[in-house]
Amino acid sequence: MQSLLLLATLLGSALGGAIPSQSANYNGYKVMRVSVDDTSKISHIVSKLGLETWKFPKSTNSNVDIVVPPKKVAEFEKMSNAAGLNKQVMHENLGDSIKSEMSFRPYSYGGANDTWFQSYHKYEDHLKFMKDFQGAHPQNAEIVTSGKSHEGRDITGVHVWGSGEKGSKPAVVFHGTVHAREWITTMTVEYILTQLFDDKEAGAALLEKFDFYIFPIANPDGFVFTTENDRMWRKNREQNEGGCYGTDLNRNWPYKWEGDGSTTDPCSETYRGPSPGSAPETKASTSFIKGLADGAGVKMFVDWHSYSQLFMTPYGYSCSARAPNDDVLQEMASSFADAVKAVHGTSFTTGPICDTIYQANGNSVDWIVDEIKGETAFAAELRDTGMYGFVLPPEQIIPSGEETWAGVKAMFSKLK
Repeated sequence: MQSLLLLATLLGSALGGAIPSQSANYNGYKVMRVSVDDTSKISHIVSKLGLETWKFPKSTNSNVDIVVPPKKVAEFEKMSNAAGLNKQVMHENLGDSIKSEMSFRPYSYGGANDTWFQSYHKYEDHLKFMKDFQGAHPQNAEIVTSGKSHEGRDITGVHVWGSGEKGSKPAVVFHGTVHAREWITTMTVEYILTQLFDDKEAGAALLEKFDFYIFPIANPDGFVFTTENDRMWRKNREQNEGGCYGTDLNRNWPYKWEGDGSTTDPCSETYRGPSPGSAPETKASTSFIKGLADGAGVKMFVDWHSYSQLFMTPYGYSCSARAPNDDVLQEMASSFADAVKAVHGTSFTTGPICDTIYQANGNSVDWIVDEIKGETAFAAELRDTGMYGFVLPPEQIIPSGEETWAGVKAMFSKLK
């Protein structure tokens, strides 16, 4: 266990917060998946070579995904072979994979249709997409902002509703792109938004019961940074002491903020910030959701992430605590996973956050359940399980949207 904790610390700290002097260049970088049967072996290699990682191991007999710069490939191969580690290549050349993924299609007015989901897009085009979507449904949609980011961008979402007065029904809140590099969440959350109107029967039924507040990009500064500077950026863009940048916005929520599921290292990718709820984006989100809770209440919250194909329930701060309605949450999570698999055969694992992926204190889901008494809350990790990781080809956007929408519908069918 001690070596596993050491590895988690190393993984969170490697290259997590320094600002590059120019746009990050990943040409020649390899991404390797390594099977972890003895964590001390891989932690030694990660530490000695100063490697960046994408995925933390939950335990021994799991995997860690490692980014290896071209100058360190030979040494990594030598050390990993000497240690007898099993490994496979995820990206032979990460730079080439990113170039393919970043072939943004131009967006034109009125393009809020299926062609939108054939590629990834720049931040400004996402704003246009939301504006066009609202314009197509002026009686049942409005643009909302939860507040401002550190760099002054609006945290923009779309509020949609059915018949009756807007805001009169319990709220459903979906957050995407809390972690900036998780682009598939942006597109999948927007796909859900469109299906609330395009899937006539199911969407209309949901809108008659709930008001939906959809925020495709909850971390706009970080997302812009991934499109212009460093595709692998995770955190927001606050400047920390020591020249490092960024707070992990899913370790900064003001509930169970301190603990082993985050770090006080400002350069770490899991840096929880100087104080609970300190990040402007966190302040905006908590204030906005508190307003909904004080109104018609919060029926559901889902924090959409990638990757690993998981659909998780509270709690993240503790592996022994369970939500008061844990049996209901587990049933809903299982129904989500079953429905997802029925579409394209994609398998999701379900269970509490801490047991299923890792301990994570200061996360949004725990805050929703315990601080504002939201009825249900989940954390999702979308496609894939490691063939592509964060750099998921655009051809998988629509399949991800299709299966996720099926899962969402199934989950709501279990909601009393």
